[in-house]
Amino acid sequence: MTYKSIKGTRDILPSESWKWQRVEEKIRGVMHTFNFREIRTPLFEETSLFSRSIGELTDIVSKEMYTFRDLSGESLTLRPEMTASVVRAHIQHNLREQSPLVKLYYIGPMFRQERPQAGRLRQFHQFGAEAIGSQIPSLDVEVVALAVATYEALGVKKTILRINSVGCEKCRPPYKEMLKRHLTRVRDRLSAESQRRLDVNPLRVLDSKSEEDQSAMAQIPLLKDHLCPECSAHYASVKEELAALELQYEEDGRLVRGLDYYTKTAFEILSKDLGAQDALAGGGRYDLLAEELGGKPTPGIGFAAGIERLMMVSEKQKSFLDGEEKLAIFFAALGNEAQRWAMKQALELRRRGISAELDFLSRSLKAQMREADRQQVRHVIIVGENEVKTRRATIKDMKSGEQKTVSFDEVMSLFEKTNTDK
Repeated sequence: MTYKSIKGTRDILPSESWKWQRVEEKIRGVMHTFNFREIRTPLFEETSLFSRSIGELTDIVSKEMYTFRDLSGESLTLRPEMTASVVRAHIQHNLREQSPLVKLYYIGPMFRQERPQAGRLRQFHQFGAEAIGSQIPSLDVEVVALAVATYEALGVKKTILRINSVGCEKCRPPYKEMLKRHLTRVRDRLSAESQRRLDVNPLRVLDSKSEEDQSAMAQIPLLKDHLCPECSAHYASVKEELAALELQYEEDGRLVRGLDYYTKTAFEILSKDLGAQDALAGGGRYDLLAEELGGKPTPGIGFAAGIERLMMVSEKQKSFLDGEEKLAIFFAALGNEAQRWAMKQALELRRRGISAELDFLSRSLKAQMREADRQQVRHVIIVGENEVKTRRATIKDMKSGEQKTVSFDEVMSLFEKTNTDK
């Protein structure tokens, strides 16, 4: 039997893993400039953490979670998203006592058993940020600015920022009843999926990308026009501060988030280069979540972004023009004594932060040179039994083709990290 990766998962091979490393380095760099610190939570949690926070009636909880029972019979779930885990950690470790405002970010895999398609896998990767402890509109703008700045740093062009307000526990319930009445009138014109959502959570119908749904909803009332005074003032402040920072945005009155814990500000960052599934990142405010999970009332706001989708956009926009960092030095050694010397020199170079490799397949000099050329190495150090006796090695510049012979004592000084061509 030949094993293959499970449907909806994929291997990230060495030919592309360097891109992931580059992206993660950029993300961490931007997060640190905004004073966000990394958090890493377990890959699985108690199932009730997600069903309680995300919502029993959402597609994620009802259809997509990887849930299992461990040997003690406890129901556990592979994390389908990170906000609930981050807020759980915030409560469990009493982080609010360490700082009134906690700014966290994460990078890692999530799991949802949905239909695999472009940019959507069953094991997928996200980065995101959570700012917990303040309800002022400026923090919303800070988090939006962080998301925008991250894509700018990654070289992603032509992104679109869309914002909306999804209200709060005061103004959302009466709006949902109003929305349900309007949608019921056009029920026959809605898609089968939206008809199901209408009975379960009418707000999710607004999320539909179906043309028939969009046409049927042309005249429905929008939540942003039926906000309570508090939510209306909050939303107005967010828009004013975004404008003051010259962060361009589009208002989208039908923008809702797919998770039940969102309140007030909701936003998405889109890219037309992704086609129909155009969302790169999405987030919003969740002022009620901490209390829902058993903690003290603590407001928060955050966003999550898919790394697979980021990679798709980066490939289309050719954001990786600088390429992978190449191996600096290859030792072409012939004979046991030469191999021992090469291994010792390679180890010393690595200790100094210089990448080095040598042959472990006992190949001929010609084959070793072909290997160095395949790996696009800049310099090859050639040493055989005669070179060991005379304590001199030949160094070849693979780019220019020039060669020179130097003493063993000179080899290391020629390749100090500050003088090594990248």
